[in-house]
Amino acid sequence: MSDVLTYKGYRARIEFDAEDRIFFGRVAGIEDGVGFHGETVDELVTAFQEAVDDYAETCGRIGKKSEPELLRLVLNAELRERVADAAREAGQTLDEFGADALQAAIARAASQRLATMGGSQPDLRAPPRRRFE
Repeated sequence: MSDVLTYKGYRARIEFDAEDRIFFGRVAGIEDGVGFHGETVDELVTAFQEAVDDYAETCGRIGKKSEPELLRLVLNAELRERVADAAREAGQTLDEFGADALQAAIARAASQRLATMGGSQPDLRAPPRRRFE
């Protein structure tokens, strides 16, 4: 299961808004904010592809580079081999594995910042707690 869409080299992480009952996302790896949404998975995929195509077309018209930004990491041979092994075991490409690892690191950092401020981050997978009086 994946919450990431890819199209023509662009990626987007997908979220769901339960209140509005829509799926939504933003194209990642570009400086501009390009968002999209859909009420069904098919609508979402179509909206993502249209957003990428529109973005690339607009960039072409105004002479702006439209390719997603790349992040290059220099790893020593041992670490690269360990990462490649872990990605294979997870059934992912190096890019997918790296993106997931970086997302997890960002989430941990945000959680640590929140904890130092005295707050706590809710577990969205946990069922809501009921209060009994």
